[in-house]
Amino acid sequence: MRPPNAPVNGGMEGKDQLQYPAPSPRASGVSAVALYTQAQIKEFVNLLEVPFDPPVIEWRVTNTNKGNGSIRGQVIPYADQRAYTDRLNALFSPAGWTRKYTVHTSANFQGTKDQKTTAKVFVTCDLTIFGIGCHSATGEEWADDENAGTAAEAQAFKRSCACFGLGRYLYYFTGTWVDLDDRKRPKTIPKLAGWATPEGWREGLRPGQTSDSQPSRSSKNNGSPTNQSGGTQGRRRELIQSIEEMADLLGKGLYRGLLKTIAIAWKPSDIADIGVLERVFTHMQAAERGLKRLEAALDTTGPEPLATILRSFNLNSLDRVESLDTLHKIVLALEARTASTSQ
Repeated sequence: MRPPNAPVNGGMEGKDQLQYPAPSPRASGVSAVALYTQAQIKEFVNLLEVPFDPPVIEWRVTNTNKGNGSIRGQVIPYADQRAYTDRLNALFSPAGWTRKYTVHTSANFQGTKDQKTTAKVFVTCDLTIFGIGCHSATGEEWADDENAGTAAEAQAFKRSCACFGLGRYLYYFTGTWVDLDDRKRPKTIPKLAGWATPEGWREGLRPGQTSDSQPSRSSKNNGSPTNQSGGTQGRRRELIQSIEEMADLLGKGLYRGLLKTIAIAWKPSDIADIGVLERVFTHMQAAERGLKRLEAALDTTGPEPLATILRSFNLNSLDRVESLDTLHKIVLALEARTASTSQ
């Protein structure tokens, strides 16, 4: 069976080719239950988490800085949504998963008819993998963009995929500065770290690690429990420490809320499964980015609009926000106020 991204990258032959658990013939039934064993589900999740092949990775400029006569840009990697659908098709077949979009718009009207209307397109994607589960996420774009619907759809779809682990590794990138040409395109493409490639990931590399910190190939193949468990326990300790460091950044409400909803745990040290720890950390990183967006919007609007928005959610302060979804809605509402204030 072909590896992830086979329609885009071509096949990989030989002993390194990923072996997939066979999809159930009943996978096309929405109401089907227990299509896979727990072991198969775990294997599918592990395969979803494998990074995309480097040829399908593209780089987006997020910030620019001009100095000494040259233009520098901060770039981050991303993958087109076709890479996501190729992975899902390769693992589950086109009949093994489905997605549904719901489109909404919001508008803030200014005082007179001569003033422009600030509107945003919001798209919710419900992604279902039969026999595995269902996750939903939202995407948004300003309505004056002629490709607003397409962009919001892609964003929502990729975010819902990340809930299953697909493409989630891309959230670990913070940006790399490179020289830009006169059209603000990167002159050079950064080299992906080993953990961000399928080969490095299968060897056990993870964000924050290098190949030097991993057991050698011979030690991993000799079946030594000490070498294998040592790496696992080290990664677990690293994740626990990273999560604990997020407590002050997020505040008690978000920190405890994410631990409770994602891991049903009071503190990260109570979580034994590394996969769950990684999901908690990824969601907390997303929450941190949301809070930074909120702070940037507050610089424009001041605190009064935020208080009004919080009251619409029956909240009296940000400390009462306990979910990433609620935070996301608050940020979008405040950014809409920011746009109307700037006009």
